[in-house]
Amino acid sequence: MGLPITLSEIAPRISAGAFILNSGLGKRGADADAAAGMHGFAASTYPFLKSVAPQQFVQGLATTEIVLGAALLTPFVPTFAAGAALTAFSGGLLGLYLKTPGMRKPGSLAPTEQGLSLAKDSWLVGIGIGLMTRGLIERRPRVTVRKADKRARKQARRAAREARRSAR
Repeated sequence: MGLPITLSEIAPRISAGAFILNSGLGKRGADADAAAGMHGFAASTYPFLKSVAPQQFVQGLATTEIVLGAALLTPFVPTFAAGAALTAFSGGLLGLYLKTPGMRKPGSLAPTEQGLSLAKDSWLVGIGIGLMTRGLIERRPRVTVRKADKRARKQARRAAREARRSAR
């Protein structure tokens, strides 16, 4: 039995997984000021986060990033599942970019200088959607060339038998 990923999935999983894992590992030791800054920024866009303590928010974010990064780097995690998790996570990041005032040029999706660091998360959404799509395609049973040839030969033999029967 092979791995649940294909060669074409390795590069996007490694690039996104290593990036996110590194980000999560870096947040583990965040001091109170850094935690307050990250929490304040996120809570200004997502008000439901205001009820979460800044240090708890950062620890949850770090844990989420570590788990997601590790899942993307682990070849035994199915492609669709890894892609769905990445899409959900990066969708939240992209929401920060789209909803936070000053991140985009007026009337445009183009980032301002301040928004550039968030706009780059769009590549994570693209990778996530690509992995989900690949995971859906791979769920369908593959018909290999050998199986297709075998089927064609079997159908040809049947057709020949039928032709001989009808000729009698």
